[in-house]
Amino acid sequence: MNTDLTEEDMRRALFGTSQPEEQVSAPLVEEPVEEVVLAKSVVSPAAKKKVAKAFTPRLRVTLRVGNEFEGKMVELIHDADTLSSLLAEQDALKAARKKYKYVEVLSVKSM
Repeated sequence: MNTDLTEEDMRRALFGTSQPEEQVSAPLVEEPVEEVVLAKSVVSPAAKKKVAKAFTPRLRVTLRVGNEFEGKMVELIHDADTLSSLLAEQDALKAARKKYKYVEVLSVKSM
């Protein structure tokens, strides 16, 4: 490697020449440029295609819930978007506890 470079040589190496070198180029011919106008098409909401949803795994958790101890209990169904029955059960319990005091899991089934 050559270490005897001047500052000008280093600048030329990094940034190229500061003055354009003479190049022989073909004569410039201006061609007519066609104007391209992009217009957004107005699509009504009814005309849009419905995108098919990808398959999502679902589990149905059936709960028995109530607010009175040994009182009236109501069945509640919770659909969870997961394959894990443990996560589905936890999500259902968490959602049911917001409204009900006593929650019992009856079943966890695949849909």
